[in-house]
Amino acid sequence: MTLPEQLTVDPAVEQAVTRLVDEFGTRLRPQVVGRVVRSARSDLSGVPATALPEMVERLARTRLQAV
Repeated sequence: MTLPEQLTVDPAVEQAVTRLVDEFGTRLRPQVVGRVVRSARSDLSGVPATALPEMVERLARTRLQAV
């Protein structure tokens, strides 16, 4: 049996969360940043694996800047 997708640890997602918390931490709580990054990851599920880390971070950053 496998864990549900949201419970699976993705190192690229966790690294993006860490970088974006550093960038947006004065404006947004870490939980909000994490939620946005995980949402971006989910929305990009069809993207090739090699491009995924960069695209997730870019999409999440764009969404966080809009807040």
